[in-house]
Formats: sequence, structure tokens, C-alpha cells
Amino acid sequence: QVQLVESGGGLVQPGESLRLSCAASGSIFSIGNMGWYRQAPEKQRELVATTTTDGMANYADSVKGRFTISRDNAKNTVYLQMNKLKPEDTAVYYCYADIQRSGTLRRARSWGQGTQVTVSS
Repeated sequence: QVQLVESGGGLVQPGESLRLSCAASGSIFSIGNMGWYRQAPEKQRELVATTTTDGMANYADSVKGRFTISRDNAKNTVYLQMNKLKPEDTAVYYCYADIQRSGTLRRARSWGQGTQVTVSS
């Protein structure tokens, strides 16, 4: 079994910051790409940011320059630092990790349970 547990969501005012964390645990042999998606009400889930094993990052245009993704491979954890938050960033944020479980040959994507981020004055 593999589990991803997210934390760090909440209610903030426009211009403020939040840091999301997502820790993977269980029978993990290796982890490849990790990242974050988000889904706002009545909208499709969209990719926010991804990071490779060696730390290469990609971002959605809407968050470039405001969000930073990072990871701690020793802790099997990915982070999303969100600065200068806007009301349009309001969504449920989901982390993912491409995990090779112990005793298997391939990586499969696992998802976190989601954490609510609300940006409102």
C-alpha cells in the first residue's frame, strides 16, 4: 500500500502565501515525477506544477513567477510554495507521485486526498 497525505491548505487573503506539503509513505521502491493539480468548482482539473527526480520543474502559465515546487527525496515529500495568491487560485489542490512499489517493475501514479485552498478578502 502507498499513501499520499497532503497538508497546508486553508483560507487566506489575496496577496498572501501558503505552503502545501505532500508526503508519500508505504512500500515504496522509488519515486519518479511528483506534482500538483488543482480543480476549481465547475472546472476541469488542471496541472499546476511538476518536478522530476532531479528537481527540474514545470509550471502552468497562470502560476509562473508566483508558485515554486520543490521536493525532498529523502522524505518522499513534494512541496508547493504559493505566493501572491489570487482569488482565481481558489481550488482543491491534489498532489501526485509516480511510484514504483516494492516488488514491482513499473511506476504507477498515486494521488493525495486533496486540500482546499481558498483565497478571499
